[in-house]
Amino acid sequence: MFRSLRSLPDIQRLKVIRLKYSWKREFSVMTLDSAKLAGILLLVGSIQFAISLVIAESIYPGYSISANFISDLGVWGKPSAALFNTSIALLGTLNLVSSYFIKKQFNLGKVAYLFALASIGTLMVGFFPENTVLIGGFPLIHGIAAFLAFLMSGATAIVAYTYTKSPFRIISTVLGVASLVSFVLFLTTAAYGSLGIGNGGLERMIVYPTLLWTISFGGYLLGLPSATS
Repeated sequence: MFRSLRSLPDIQRLKVIRLKYSWKREFSVMTLDSAKLAGILLLVGSIQFAISLVIAESIYPGYSISANFISDLGVWGKPSAALFNTSIALLGTLNLVSSYFIKKQFNLGKVAYLFALASIGTLMVGFFPENTVLIGGFPLIHGIAAFLAFLMSGATAIVAYTYTKSPFRIISTVLGVASLVSFVLFLTTAAYGSLGIGNGGLERMIVYPTLLWTISFGGYLLGLPSATS
């Protein structure tokens, strides 16, 4: 290697050395840029969950997106349970790790901490399905985890307005508000038919906006200039 490099003319040798160190620099940028890492984690976690959700709904006997809660897919004993619980736990884990990189890269305390709380709630939903830890028939840990995930996910999207640029900041706010408004309606209209779309339909109006936000925020982070460029 060294003998062949020495045998090259000076101009060619300089080009080889420049190419070598240019490659090293690009590799270090990819491995050290926390924004890029966070973006990749957000995209991988949310996309795998979106795909797994569709598959889980397909293999659950007689599943209705209107009548059934999303968490019904995780009830142990159902054919969808292993896939759904693994997928949502992975989503929570990857989002939680991404919140660390978001804090590290931008020092965004509010966004990172709110998103970390939402991620912990999501992770606990996977660890404690709705037919576990029942208190008077109510899934206590699962209920707390879902409440935390719903509330903090919408709040994160709204607070991100302060730290992002247009047009994404507008999209972020709209998605966050849509999720939180749906959450309030979910809690207050269950006895009245959940606006005619059922508990499952209204629950999806909470989850889908925040899932779309996670995907779009991941793309937003990947599109930012590298910190070392």
